[in-house]
Amino acid sequence: MYKKILLPTDGSKYANKAAEHAIWIASESCAELIVLNVVETSSLVGLPAEDLIVKITEMLKEEGKQAIEKIGDMAKTSEIEPKCGETLKVTSKTTEGSPAEAILKTIEEEDIDLVVMGTSGKHGLDRFLLGSVTEKVVRSAKCPVLAVH
Repeated sequence: MYKKILLPTDGSKYANKAAEHAIWIASESCAELIVLNVVETSSLVGLPAEDLIVKITEMLKEEGKQAIEKIGDMAKTSEIEPKCGETLKVTSKTTEGSPAEAILKTIEEEDIDLVVMGTSGKHGLDRFLLGSVTEKVVRSAKCPVLAVH
């Protein structure tokens, strides 16, 4: 049913819950799981020192790398046997920019069949509302979106 599943992650607990679902769905449908981390740099605009922006961006990239690695480890250690008998194919992608825009762009570029994502992220108002990123993706994606809480 699904050939490519996109799992955006920021390392939050909701992203990790979404990962459990995405791994299961990918295993059941023999789909490729594409794990995406977006380093949001727009909030750094206006900081006084350029070197500070570079340091923060590098720190955010490292956090994203760790989040992706965690999901890769979850997929490897999962007790779910893929239906097709092969190991689950997991690829990763990191990009910078607006998370919602990057997710929507990846959906188009990778011809994604399903997005599985957490309802809230680690940052700001996302903790209090259905994540603004999730809401934008649900409203604009041209494929089904499974929002996991």
